[in-house]
Amino acid sequence: MDAFRIEGGSPLKGTIVPQGAKNEALQILCATLLTDQKVVISNIPDISDVNMLIALLSDFGVEVKQLGKGKYSFRAKHVNLDFLYTKEYAKKAAKLRGSIMILGPLLSRFKKAFIPRPGGDKIGRRRLDTHFLGFEKLGARFHFDVKDNSFTVDASELKGTYMVLDEASVTGTANILMAACLAKGTTTLFNAACEPYIQQLCKMLISMGAKISGVGSNLLKIRGVESLGGCEHRMLSDMIEVGSFIGLAAMTQSELLIKHAQPQHLGVIPQTFEKLGIQLEIRGDDIFIPAQPSYKIQTFIDGSVLTIADATWPGLTPDLLSVVLVVATQAKGTVLIHQKMFESRLFFVDKLIDMGAQIILCDPHRAAVIGLNRQQPLRGISMTSPDIRAGVALLIAALSAEGVSTIHNINQIDRGYERIDERLNALGAKIKRI
Repeated sequence: MDAFRIEGGSPLKGTIVPQGAKNEALQILCATLLTDQKVVISNIPDISDVNMLIALLSDFGVEVKQLGKGKYSFRAKHVNLDFLYTKEYAKKAAKLRGSIMILGPLLSRFKKAFIPRPGGDKIGRRRLDTHFLGFEKLGARFHFDVKDNSFTVDASELKGTYMVLDEASVTGTANILMAACLAKGTTTLFNAACEPYIQQLCKMLISMGAKISGVGSNLLKIRGVESLGGCEHRMLSDMIEVGSFIGLAAMTQSELLIKHAQPQHLGVIPQTFEKLGIQLEIRGDDIFIPAQPSYKIQTFIDGSVLTIADATWPGLTPDLLSVVLVVATQAKGTVLIHQKMFESRLFFVDKLIDMGAQIILCDPHRAAVIGLNRQQPLRGISMTSPDIRAGVALLIAALSAEGVSTIHNINQIDRGYERIDERLNALGAKIKRI
């Protein structure tokens, strides 16, 4: 298994362009199953999770053509549903959490679907109740096979209804939304996720002929149509990459220009890094971060210790808390990081403590970070990436540290970040894939 060998301590400089949004790609690609017409998607990131899903669609009989870098056409005219019941499908789908969003389109268009329990990051409980409770509300039946650890869903006819989602799940909202597009009547989703990923999915579905109102809010109304047609769709830049690059610039005292950062789609991400004392300048569609010798964490108005927590959109995405935590280790001041959604995502802090960071892990959800204000640089160590986002956070820590670090299990990083070593090396980083 590959590893990164990183020589830390070198400031970076230059321009970097974020990849297409990984989390958008997984649902947008599944939506191509909703029509037998051609769908063209551009700005698709070249990362392992996305490539696995494209390969899975191809296995279903979807005609896939690469038209250029990050640009593909898909045509699901002849879908082989028998592939659902093969060992090959079970093996591939189980490796990829994004495969869960195949269910909605298959159920909507073909009235049945099957999937093994999806894989993905080991960051805590990631229940699927929202998906299946939503399908049931639309009139579907589902069965969970304990022996096979798999889900079967079928419905002779889906009917629109009113439902309140039990949580504002992004993938759950996407799945139910896609299923409702071809259902009879009107479906109302309350407590729906409203992240830019969902807004983009709605934009794509509307261009295919879907009738959706309330886009950008947590109350979506979908009026079912008979069929959907083809479209062209361009994906957003990856907000998690943008946030990661802001944090990287601060930690390594680097001057970076993030092109096509699309700040209008970043929500509170820029403000969150500004709370850590990081200077940034929004220049139209780009973000400029100057080299900073130090940055000071703000306090609340009454002088109490700042808390940064994840929340449903437009709150801070949980995918960036690992990066925020790492950046805080070299700030001046103290911050409490509260990871509300996943109980195993903070367990990577033991590696940062070994590097010399001052962190108290209060419980599985909270960590107090006492910033070192660069008085004591982190030191290079050997470590293992536990998940995608923690892996990049550790990479940022290693690039700022004194000495050499080794990060094992970097296939986790490759799942979410396109050629991250090559792109950062072009800015002056010293990362070697071994």
